Amino acid sequence: MYNKMSNDYPITPVPFYDVNVNDAFWSPRLDVNRKVTLPYNFEKCEETGRIDNFSKAAGLMDGPHEGIHFNDSDVFKVMEGAAYSLKLEYDPKLDAYLDDVIEKIAAAQEDDGYLYTLRTIHPNDDHKWAGPKRWSYLIASHELYNVGHMYEAAVAHHLATGKDNFLNVVLKNAELILNTFGENGIRDVPGHQEIEIGLVKLFRLTGEQKYLDLAKFFLDERGRENGRVLREDPSERQDHLPVTEQSEAVGHSVRAGYMYSAMADVAALTGDGDYIRAVGRLWDNVVGKKMYVTGGIGARHHREVFGDNYELPNETAYCETCAAISNAMWNHRMFLLHGDAKYLDVLERVLYNGFISGVSFSGKEYFYPNPLASDGEWEFNKGAKVRQAWFGCSCCPTNVVRFLPSLPGYAYAVKDDVAYVNLFMGSGATLDVNGQTVRLAQETNFPWDGLVKVVVDVDSEVDFELRIRIPGWAQGEPVPSDLYRYVDEASEAPTLTVNGEAIDLNMDGGFACVRRTWQRGDSVDLSLAMAVKRVVSHESVEANKGRVAIERGPILFCAEAVDNGVGVRERLLSKSVDLAASYRADLLHGVVVLSGDGWTLIPYYAWCHRGANEMAVWLKSGQTSM
Repeated sequence: MYNKMSNDYPITPVPFYDVNVNDAFWSPRLDVNRKVTLPYNFEKCEETGRIDNFSKAAGLMDGPHEGIHFNDSDVFKVMEGAAYSLKLEYDPKLDAYLDDVIEKIAAAQEDDGYLYTLRTIHPNDDHKWAGPKRWSYLIASHELYNVGHMYEAAVAHHLATGKDNFLNVVLKNAELILNTFGENGIRDVPGHQEIEIGLVKLFRLTGEQKYLDLAKFFLDERGRENGRVLREDPSERQDHLPVTEQSEAVGHSVRAGYMYSAMADVAALTGDGDYIRAVGRLWDNVVGKKMYVTGGIGARHHREVFGDNYELPNETAYCETCAAISNAMWNHRMFLLHGDAKYLDVLERVLYNGFISGVSFSGKEYFYPNPLASDGEWEFNKGAKVRQAWFGCSCCPTNVVRFLPSLPGYAYAVKDDVAYVNLFMGSGATLDVNGQTVRLAQETNFPWDGLVKVVVDVDSEVDFELRIRIPGWAQGEPVPSDLYRYVDEASEAPTLTVNGEAIDLNMDGGFACVRRTWQRGDSVDLSLAMAVKRVVSHESVEANKGRVAIERGPILFCAEAVDNGVGVRERLLSKSVDLAASYRADLLHGVVVLSGDGWTLIPYYAWCHRGANEMAVWLKSGQTSM
């Protein structure tokens, strides 16, 4: 679902539907998402009136609008995930169900293209969160946020099914937005960014420049008055400065992540140097001063915002699941823009830690925030101590549904005669490398094992360069900044063989580069040492002084009271404790456990699956920070 434009990212991702995942770690999660989470989310959208809101707006049933003013967006996100599922495996019942929902959405759309069920159901009300009339309170209404998700869903649906029924609704709405906003229309911006990403996807699908121009307009208007009043703390919505002048990540972390993703898109598609530099500065700030060791972003519960530089509390960390997703989206785009593996290192950290912690093994319970410590008593998760089955604001469950099936599309990429292996997972992928079809197959037990085999399949000899990411954690660097560092001595260096013959690592931008004339059956074997490592924070992170975190490969570990007894947050992990790794197939759906001297550590993503209890990522050690 990635249409390459004449001006675009230098690197092209291999679409998720051209990657067949057969992986012990990810395949069960992808299957649960498709078989359980997707229908469960539709069921919840029906139970909570989210889908009925469209029927009510269409006059097909009576009753008031139900739920939060942006509930429409949840339906669209689940539909996007459903479209991805259809693209991978056709299901006639799901196809028909989507057509039925689309029919209701089309009927709810007003004659001029407007689509916002709250106002259509209650046209004469002065809505607390939406104002007395259209577009009158954009900082809160989510009128543009909702349709941005609709654009993404409709593009995915069209590409999966070839149908235009949903796309026609979107094009009609987009025409209204185009005629309403702009230099000669309303000069205002959405309080919650998202429509910018949706407009870029419409541009990719249709080739219509007007959609890209409107996406850039909404970004360019931020921080500029142009007849409007910048009110109610504009920094919360990244509206305090023009986007090209911003250098510190502030405000609501999900909104920021979506905006930075859109800025990367616009930078790539326009070649705007100011955008490229600005999004780079913002990335430096986040990764250098505002990112948790889980890859999570967003320090404060109040308003779900970033904190100050180095403000990274643990028990009160917000780290919304949606923010993890937005951080992953942004870092993938940064890789496509610059080709440096450091962005993929952040992406990997998010995937294996800050993201999958947000959804249970069953696929039916979720964390909204993802703290790095818990006393087992505080109901941090929107009124609960454990993962919840649903929320009044269910942006996170519905975001999981659409993000997981897209994950295989992050694993491989191409640029001219270069093929990239970005993420390690058992999979097969079909790549177009300079007009030649190249098939790559990965065999691995990652993340528990550091051995990765890549087998090349070509119809005839093909000369190209294969680039395999060498993770920062395998080179002594947990993150591409000085925010965290390892205190352990350097571990065994990565090794690479081609057809069984050892070769030197020819490194460029974090990738091992192997150029040769490839033949069918050629194989590359990568070995990454999986040493247990201790991590300390920059000295400015007050919350982590005298504490260490424990990693093995890409996995961050934590201590739970269920394994270690109460008081784990203050118990000393002395420097002399040797933590040994062992695989436990009987525990938490199969995990590597670290144990020694009475300690048992489990992967952070698996915490709180055995009831509410005390947990800590950063363990007291007496180890000084940097």
